[in-house]
Amino acid sequence: MKNQQLYKVLTIAGFDGSGGAGIQADLKTFSALGCYGTTALTVLPVQNTLGVSSIYDIDTVCLEEQIKAILEDMPMNAIKIGMLHRQEIIESVARILNYYNAINIVLDPVMVAKSGDKLLMPKAISSIKEKLLPITTILTPNLAEASELLGREIRDKAQMEKAALDLIQMGPQAVVVKGGHLNGDCDDCLCLKNPYLEIHWLSTPRIQTKNTHGTGCTFSAAIAAFLARGFTILDSVNQAKEYLTGAIDAGRQLKIGQGNGPVHHFYHLWNFLSHHKDV
Repeated sequence: MKNQQLYKVLTIAGFDGSGGAGIQADLKTFSALGCYGTTALTVLPVQNTLGVSSIYDIDTVCLEEQIKAILEDMPMNAIKIGMLHRQEIIESVARILNYYNAINIVLDPVMVAKSGDKLLMPKAISSIKEKLLPITTILTPNLAEASELLGREIRDKAQMEKAALDLIQMGPQAVVVKGGHLNGDCDDCLCLKNPYLEIHWLSTPRIQTKNTHGTGCTFSAAIAAFLARGFTILDSVNQAKEYLTGAIDAGRQLKIGQGNGPVHHFYHLWNFLSHHKDV
């Protein structure tokens, strides 16, 4: 029997000991979608479903050694970038990914936790725009993050479309401006260079639940997993949104923690197991 080749994805992101966001959510998502996940830790927030109580920095040399250890051992089919926290970390990540000619880079510009806690230092925003956006395959900001990146308020669908068009001029091959904080359905605006600019709207019904901790991490990780498996950008985003919607729907029945609980990353597998108790 020949050795089986696995789709491999690296997450460069922060920690969540409660398991709903950060590298923990990323690893769950990669596994749920048929990929082998690896990690490099950028920062260590102490958090649970109620919020973030402390943030401990990781030395840039430590981060670079983590990434090198992975990329020198195994080529990655995709890379997801999450919480970076400060300017020095951003510049290190951009430098080392450039050096290794990394492909299929999905950037989730994590700035604020679901609880409202700040996760990115203000001076770091310019580094994201200057260093990371030019090497990004898909950028996935929510409304608040898009507003920070552009220096103006993004509050409706017309502004979302303009934001996507403006952000793609900063270097990414695609931008998904997420509309989860709008009223009504969950409408996301995807802008593609294909090679001409294309706008696609992706819509799903809103699911009433407070268990939305880690939705941004999960969505970007799912996009990275589908890119790693060879899907196009458009199909990767569509499939990731479908997966996340199912995970949110299944997660609304869960009671984990006292605050915003997580989505259900393995809902499709657990459904299978519940019907095959002898497995």
